[in-house]
Amino acid sequence: MKHKKSVDDKLSEALDTEFNTKELSKPIPAHAKAIEVNAVDSEKDYWLVRKNMKELIKTGEDAIDGIIKVATEGDAPRAYEVAAQMIKTVAEVNKDLMDLHKKVKEINKEELNINNTTNQSIYVGSTSDLQDLINQERSRTKAMTHDIIDTEIVNEQ
Repeated sequence: MKHKKSVDDKLSEALDTEFNTKELSKPIPAHAKAIEVNAVDSEKDYWLVRKNMKELIKTGEDAIDGIIKVATEGDAPRAYEVAAQMIKTVAEVNKDLMDLHKKVKEINKEELNINNTTNQSIYVGSTSDLQDLINQERSRTKAMTHDIIDTEIVNEQ
């Protein structure tokens, strides 16, 4: 029986090279540091992307005006096809701009939802202990430590 070649063998043979089966991704070096994205960076990126999209839309509108002039003067079907394609492209960029607004709104909504409030919780302890935890300035243990001036230990027998 003839041995069936694997895809790797076929590619190696076609490209006249050896196929290396060891892992292709490199390990992360120890000196590499993680990039943290904060809200300020996100907002800067949003404004940059928004500005770029607005410029693309403006450039597209100018190009459409020029292409339509060429199409009407030359009566070439290809010119009308290019104009239609450009109109479609500008419409897609407009749609992408609206999607950008929607995504930023969802991101901001997620950031606001992170700060959740717990409405139902259970505390196991006495009421006075809970009051001491809530308001430490009026805590009875604090008040006791400041009110005690002098004590005497008396052994009852």
